[in-house]
Amino acid sequence: MGEATLLAYVAAGAKVVGMDINQKLGTAVVTQANANASDQAHFVPVDVANEQNVTEAFHKAVELLGGGLDVLAHPAAIQAASDPSEITAETWDQMFAVNVRGTMLANQAAHRHMRLTGGGSIINFGSISGQRAEPHAVAYSASKGAVHSWTRSAAAAWGADKIRVNAILPAMVTPMYREARKHMTDDQNTTAYWNNHHPIALGKAYGDPLTDLGPVMIFFASDASHFITGQLIPVDGGQTNTR
Repeated sequence: MGEATLLAYVAAGAKVVGMDINQKLGTAVVTQANANASDQAHFVPVDVANEQNVTEAFHKAVELLGGGLDVLAHPAAIQAASDPSEITAETWDQMFAVNVRGTMLANQAAHRHMRLTGGGSIINFGSISGQRAEPHAVAYSASKGAVHSWTRSAAAAWGADKIRVNAILPAMVTPMYREARKHMTDDQNTTAYWNNHHPIALGKAYGDPLTDLGPVMIFFASDASHFITGQLIPVDGGQTNTR
């Protein structure tokens, strides 16, 4: 989803800095993006759970962008199966370090730069897993619920700085999605199950990040969404709703 977002932004004419802990993959994505748009995209390695690393990476990114930051898209996360009776403190802490602390640190870094230049848009990634019971992925579900709460609170706090904060709740075909399917029952893996849970995506299961998510990311990065903040936006073919 991060790759699709970067490619969509570059295709729309934006200057973009991609960040990831995986330097090899991150560099490859930026190289792909620059194939048709020379030097429009750059890559900076980051560990979103490390405060100093995040601060330094954002300073470097702002330099590469020419001294300002308008948009943060933050899809960085990890996912793993976990049982409420057996999950360890180590697994719980790791999930929250990346998914929750990582969101907080990246948002804070973006806020520091955006408020100096008149505002911007922060787009976090929540999950439908944070909206419903997930008995086989309790830590992931809890972490995404925390991201939802953070997003609402940050939006309320930073509105005065003209910074919008929203969260996308995607249901896309990703490596995490493929791994999750391995832990589903045979009944859940049937086409009929997915059709019943996707009112507008019959037979498609989850969406395509580039064609189904990319345009939404462009919308929330643009002035067209200037009057939307503090919202949880499902992009999931109709699987769920928020309140």
